[in-house]
Amino acid sequence: MPAASAAPPAKSDLPVRVASAVVMLVIAGAAIWRGGLVLQVFVALIGLGIFAEYVGLAAKIAPDPARMGAAVITGAVYVSWATLALGLMPVPLLIAVVGLVICTDVGAYFAGRAIGGPKIAPAISPSKTWAGLAGGMAAAALWTTLFALFVSYAVSAISPTGPGLANAFNSARLGLAALTGAGLAIAAQAGDFYESWLKRRAGVKDSSRLIPGHGGLFDRFDGLLPVAIIVGTTWAATGGTRS
Repeated sequence: MPAASAAPPAKSDLPVRVASAVVMLVIAGAAIWRGGLVLQVFVALIGLGIFAEYVGLAAKIAPDPARMGAAVITGAVYVSWATLALGLMPVPLLIAVVGLVICTDVGAYFAGRAIGGPKIAPAISPSKTWAGLAGGMAAAALWTTLFALFVSYAVSAISPTGPGLANAFNSARLGLAALTGAGLAIAAQAGDFYESWLKRRAGVKDSSRLIPGHGGLFDRFDGLLPVAIIVGTTWAATGGTRS
């Protein structure tokens, strides 16, 4: 009998994911560049889309109207809190938050694929590894360190003494920035796990098929929600809305 032909290797979805990510970055970048009402409407539309997908998952999980109502209320609070936090942030802080979540995702993706190793919670998200978490934390820490250094240098540039890299290093508090980035990366991963848990209970792979290679808006922004809540609430609580 002729030998059975080998199964074709699985095709990587990385090119599609990268292309979709570039398109999303261009759209988001244009909204941020325009700012004002355009940015506010963009953030609100993203929030509404995420909430709609959240409700879709809840509808597959909730066994009765009472639990469905509770799930909808929970989703409304969670998503609207994050959306409001993003909408109130000044643009530099918004860029810092979005960049941190992107770096967390990229670092976790490549570290997880390159190193592998033990899974964090295979019953919830079989692809998430401790190595991926460490890679995401390292990438986020690097991002916040560089961002803090950039901000410190920009501030020094408008000081009477003029720009100075040495002064920027001395005043940037880079250690604190790195620890903050690593901690927020854990929050981003927690948001990812929360959505994975919802999808697992709903019996679906993605929250929708809106974005090729990424699934839905909730799939793409799941890690952004808790980070936005933490950063936005902290910023507002420390008097940010009055600045």
